Amino acid sequence: MIKSLNFKALIVSVLLLSAVLLGWYLATLPQAADTAAVDPEYAALMGGAAVKNSGMPTPAELGHTLRERLSDPFYDHGPNDKGIGIQLAYSLARVLAGFALAALVAIPLGFVVGMSPLMQRALNPYIQLLKPISPLAWMPLALYTIKDSSASAIFVIFICSLWPMLINTAYGVASVRRDWLNVAKTLEVSALRKAFRVVLPAAAPTILTGMRISMGIAWLVIVAAEMLVGGTGIGYFVWNEWNNLSLTNVIFAILMIGVVGMLLDLVFAGLSRLVAYND
Repeated sequence: MIKSLNFKALIVSVLLLSAVLLGWYLATLPQAADTAAVDPEYAALMGGAAVKNSGMPTPAELGHTLRERLSDPFYDHGPNDKGIGIQLAYSLARVLAGFALAALVAIPLGFVVGMSPLMQRALNPYIQLLKPISPLAWMPLALYTIKDSSASAIFVIFICSLWPMLINTAYGVASVRRDWLNVAKTLEVSALRKAFRVVLPAAAPTILTGMRISMGIAWLVIVAAEMLVGGTGIGYFVWNEWNNLSLTNVIFAILMIGVVGMLLDLVFAGLSRLVAYND
């Protein structure tokens, strides 16, 4: 039954992709320009009937760019000409650095908030105040205080990754079954041992969900952040290719952003399955 459903889903996915590619191909076909109001001599000079292109790259052009870019993804021909592998590596390094810093702050703080009603009530107003602020709104302040574009991008990733992890950790810790905590109290388990042997395993699925959300947001934000700070990274690559009026490379970069984001999400989905349990 499951194999049959997966096969049907694969067929539907292939059909949808085929429909998109066909529509894209038809939309980018060259069209004959209207030469009724054009000077006859100019029309003859242009070959009788001028050809008007849509401006969008064709699927064949994107396929050529894919082969060309992926055949040597780690070349380095100077500051403004690096392979897509190098650009993605810079972006991933910034995302992982900011994400790791956020985890170091959010998970312990989430434990404190989740296990202490006093701290939950004390910190909740600040969390609710800071959580809705766009991470990019912090970028000017970060650039002014840190005075380093790469470190500022990492700080922005830290800010956007912090809140989902903190909130999910606090919720997971606060939702641990009271029976388990009462058993640990009856056995006179120390607070540190209870946190690692009872609370952490019980809250792990919720914590991983927060980390998964944070990683998705971080990968979204890094593209916009690198467009602002420039230098290196996939966001800078997109902006640079747009300035070069190369829509083919822009679409290629968008595709690579989607592929990397999907792979990151799959990693956290696998980790979530590892810590999942039946209550």
